[in-house]
Amino acid sequence: MPNIPSAVGPILSLRNVGKVFGGTVTALDDMSLDVHDGDFVSLLGPSGCGKSTALRLIAGLMRPTAGRIVWSDTGRTSTGGQDLGVVFQEPTLMPWATVEDNIWLPMRLAKISKSAVRKEIDEILDVVGLSGFENAYPRELSGGMKMRVSIARAMVTHPKLILMDEPFAALDEITRFKLNNDLLEMKARIGCTVIFVTHSVFESVFLSNRVVVMAARPGRVVQELHIDEPYPRREEFRTSPEYAAHCRAASDALHAAIMNTSAEAA
Repeated sequence: MPNIPSAVGPILSLRNVGKVFGGTVTALDDMSLDVHDGDFVSLLGPSGCGKSTALRLIAGLMRPTAGRIVWSDTGRTSTGGQDLGVVFQEPTLMPWATVEDNIWLPMRLAKISKSAVRKEIDEILDVVGLSGFENAYPRELSGGMKMRVSIARAMVTHPKLILMDEPFAALDEITRFKLNNDLLEMKARIGCTVIFVTHSVFESVFLSNRVVVMAARPGRVVQELHIDEPYPRREEFRTSPEYAAHCRAASDALHAAIMNTSAEAA
């Protein structure tokens, strides 16, 4: 089973975070969010609501204009080393490198030889279902397989937290459903916390124990939904009355957020 979210304090907190670009465009305003060990948190909202900006701030790729982002277990305000893995919307693989060399990249950057981490690479290839493809090149892989490589690269160091920015948005529905199923199994096997950006109500409900609904202009949290359904979640959950009810609630919350945004813009 995936980790059960901890009853103790959060591992990560966004405290009244704001981000302004160019002095005039407010991407986020007063955003607060706690993330606990074992959580699967989806950030759900319309385009332009700051979901990806929030992920980049957590990843340390930019600094907040206001507020703080704190890793609460240590009190530090920046991420460190192997605590964090990131999966972008595009796989961003090195086309000249094999699958195993793409997965090895974070260790290579840390000056760790491939031979020293051969066991870890082989294990993560098995976790993502790519055993036997270690010597293949990205051009030889399907879109779903490329994304598996990207996920493997993020997971190979067994980070405490994985950030995922709409990783399945460009995939067909069948592949997307399959990778949703597999992602929950991968999370269970390595043990981690996930923050996942998506536009899909259905995806957010299937994957998450918490769905954080955001409104734009400026980006902020307007509602949080708890998906109190047991893991593992498989196909029968997708056809259950409970799933349908959660999807309706998430859809209503998203619609309210969009209407609120539209009203403020008028």
